[in-house]
Amino acid sequence: MLLIDDISNDKEKTIKGLRKRGFKNIGVIDEIIDLNNNRKKIQQELDQILFESNTISKEIAEIFKTGNQVKSIDKLKTKSTDLKAKSKALSLDLDKTKSSIQSLITTIPNLPDTNVPEGLNDENNIEVYRSSKIEDSKQKLKNHWDLAKEYDIIDFELGSKITGSGFPVYKGKGAKLQRALINFFLDRNTSAGYTEFQVPHLVNSESAFATGQLPDKDGDMYHINDDGFYLIPTAEVPLTNIYRDNILSYEEVPILITGYTPCFRREAGSYGSDVRGLNRLHQFDKVEIVRLEHPDNSDKALNMMKEHIKGILSELELDFRILNLCAGDLGFTSSITYDFELFSKGQKKWLEISSVSNFKTYQSNRLNLKFKNKDGKNELLHTLNGSSLALPRVMAVIIENNQSIEGIQIPKPLIPYTGFDIIS
Repeated sequence: MLLIDDISNDKEKTIKGLRKRGFKNIGVIDEIIDLNNNRKKIQQELDQILFESNTISKEIAEIFKTGNQVKSIDKLKTKSTDLKAKSKALSLDLDKTKSSIQSLITTIPNLPDTNVPEGLNDENNIEVYRSSKIEDSKQKLKNHWDLAKEYDIIDFELGSKITGSGFPVYKGKGAKLQRALINFFLDRNTSAGYTEFQVPHLVNSESAFATGQLPDKDGDMYHINDDGFYLIPTAEVPLTNIYRDNILSYEEVPILITGYTPCFRREAGSYGSDVRGLNRLHQFDKVEIVRLEHPDNSDKALNMMKEHIKGILSELELDFRILNLCAGDLGFTSSITYDFELFSKGQKKWLEISSVSNFKTYQSNRLNLKFKNKDGKNELLHTLNGSSLALPRVMAVIIENNQSIEGIQIPKPLIPYTGFDIIS
């Protein structure tokens, strides 16, 4: 979440950034500033009363120590009692004010980076890279859900029977290809310096709040009422929360971590052709990369993450492009995001398969994640994350783009992981 001092000290910058995103409830900024000014006033009054109370307590103790009853101890005791009652009331008022500020500030998204394009929807996203020119195929190519049925590698109907739509069952070589992709992505990430973690697939509300899923994405997550846990929508949540409530040393930064998890999303309101096959699922596999960076290095780190994912996709010989998302298309917690999209030759459209984002201090403020800088002062870290990669649409594109008369060709880098070079 945004820092209260940043909001108060540069109100116009905050409002300008929020308007760029299309945030409508601008009036909440004045509410927060007024509440914060009131908090400061209450705090000053409370500090003064506590000082007076402490002084009187020392004076009473001195009287008892010396046995000097010249001064009226009864008056001091009465005043001490009054001050304690006032301090209690002020403390309650202070807690209430802090809670009100917290409730309001959590409704405000992150401010967009200066490099984020203007615009309020995906039509305003800017393409910044394309791996190759996409040419119309004269050959009529099948979509992946038809190919999956033809080669008996993914069963969507069986998944619907077992659970419901959006929960596919991978079979035979389809299951092995899925596992191969996971291992391939993890190996490429660890080779790049990321430490692999295996993390829980359920998180508590504190973790979900810390990375910004709560309260913003409450309706999109599966919630286990009896225990209060949430099924993770992405490995970003447990991976980043490893370092919640930590103060790292200067030498520990940067931290690079990766992990594979299934992801669970309700995707309420999704419909139409975009949900066919593997295009949009309620459960899917994803490999994630997370970085904790010094504020001065996070822009460079973001570019390194982009280059890393470009390398993986190039190795798989997949046609892709990178989009710089406009302000209105940013996620709630993101300051800047680059989307990677693969071109599906069977569906003849682009499919998002990765997002790489810099959250700056938005998450670390919620996480209470700091480091000691060179001056020995505690400073908030910058957090970054990216999909490296989300599997369903990668799988879909591999199936569609590598189809032939003989079968589905497996990309060369994956053959050592699958043990076969074709699905036939």
